[in-house]
This record gives sequence, structure tokens and C-alpha cells, in this order.
Amino acid sequence: MTDTAVYAAGGVVWRLVEGRLMVLVIHRTAYADVTLPKGKVDPGETLAETAAREIFEETGIRVTLGISVGLSRYRMPNKRQKIVHYWSAEATDAAIRASAFVPNREIAAIEWVTPKKALSYLSYPVDVEILENFLRFVDDGILSTFPIVVLRHTKAKPREKWKGADTKRPLTSRGTQQADAIVGPLRAFGVQKIVSSDAVRCVTTVAPLAAALGTKIERTRSISQDAWEDGTADVRAVVGRRVRARKPAVLCSHGPVLPDILHELALATGTLRGSYLGSASALDPGSFSVVHLSTSNPGSGIVSIETHDPKF
Repeated sequence: MTDTAVYAAGGVVWRLVEGRLMVLVIHRTAYADVTLPKGKVDPGETLAETAAREIFEETGIRVTLGISVGLSRYRMPNKRQKIVHYWSAEATDAAIRASAFVPNREIAAIEWVTPKKALSYLSYPVDVEILENFLRFVDDGILSTFPIVVLRHTKAKPREKWKGADTKRPLTSRGTQQADAIVGPLRAFGVQKIVSSDAVRCVTTVAPLAAALGTKIERTRSISQDAWEDGTADVRAVVGRRVRARKPAVLCSHGPVLPDILHELALATGTLRGSYLGSASALDPGSFSVVHLSTSNPGSGIVSIETHDPKF
């Protein structure tokens, strides 16, 4: 047997009840244990998609992902290593009311408990460690967050092979496939607002997402490559509006413009700049960085950044 790792994902699902923090644990039927919701990656899924899907399948509660709260590694009975990625995930009142959970062959019950109880209730040390990671953020005053996703457009026809205006340069067939593939991962983070460079390759990249969400694309020259090259871009204004709105959004732009977007996100939130901003902006076509900000106080700085490079 080969020692190939098994990947899975899940979350620390939380809610506030009369101002009191509660977290969700599940009672598994076959194992008679208490764990955090999680499950294995399905073929073609990203880890973020897996986390959102598994939480919904195991609890009936549809969530969007917040900050990453770590990963666990352990050996399964067959000696293969299992690697599980976890995110924070708020359960809204509406999502809880919509839950159709009933006990089943996999999950016997779901239970809301205080973090203190959960720490002694969970059956496995790896789950306790993930919950402790989550609680460290809570202790730092970080609970509710919103993402601003910085997305590089998917694969476009090379400039040297295109005779028309650069702003009209289209996606390749691979780029079109990539645009479809990133819909799931972006929806996992709850993106609601779509802002795009007015270049065809950017607008076409987010068109499938807009169709899935039933929303319009806000097109702007302010984050286009043409405007960046001629010095008329206004990245600061675009970023400032999104930070003030405090709503999950995606900004689709071009490789040369991405460093400016990350730079302005740092400035807009009072975040110390560093090499991590360069890493977050060095994206391949179709890749994106999720910048998490505090909903209550976005000016307190960037909470975390995670970069996703879907394999197409």
C-alpha cells in the first residue's frame, strides 16, 4: 500500500447566543465520538469547497468560510496520513433555521456548547488543538470577519498573438475552463460583490461567478492594466470603498496591478507592510488571495491572508 496522504477539510462553526459564544460539535454514529465537522475532499474539489460542503452535509447548516484556523495531521488505522484543513465559519440565525438535519447513519446528533465545554468534550486532541487556535483569535478580539478576494484573471490569449486592443484580449479555452472552476472556491468564502477591471479577460473571468450569484459585475477602469500603465489607475479608491462596505467582495485584475491592490489594502487597514504582501500578489492566472478583515474594526489590520492556486 502506498503512503499517500488523504486530504480533508472542515470548520469550527460558531454562533452568538445572547452575546455568548457557542461552537458546534457533532456526535458521530459509528464511532460514538464527539468531533468537529469535517470530511474528505471529493474529486475536483478545492479544500475550501470541501469545508463548506462537509459542514453543510453533516450539520444541515450552510456556511461561508472565515479565517483559516489551522490543520491537523494524524495516522489513520491503515497507516496513511490524513491532513485536515479547518476554517472558522459563522452559523447565521437564518442558516440555522433552514437546517434540515436529522440523525442519520453518519451523524447521530449535533450540539451547541460553550468553548470551555467543547475543549473537554471533544474526543481527539487534534480537534482540541484546532479549537484552541480558533479561541486565540477570539481572545485577540477577532471573531466576525469579511474577505476581500484579490483575483488574477484566468489564462488569456498572449498579447503578442493578439492584433486588437489589449483591453479586448480574450481568454483562451483553458482560461474559460478556469473561470468556471473558480466559482466554487469563491462562493465558499461568501463573495457577494464582484468588482472587475473593464478588460474583457477580467470581466469574462468573473462572468460565471456573477451568473451563479445572480449579480452584476461592477466594471471599472481604475484597476485595469491600461490605466495602470498610463498612470491613471485609482486602486486606492476601489479598495477604500470595499473596506468601508465590510462585505465579502472579489477584485479581479491583472498581474502588474495586484501588488498595488495588496499595498492599498494594507494602507487602508493600518497594516504593517512586509514581504508577505509580495507573496500574496504573485499569483498565477486564475489564482487568488483571500484577505480577511475584522467586520467590527477593519482598521485594526489584516487578520490573515491565504492564497489559493486551484489546479486546473
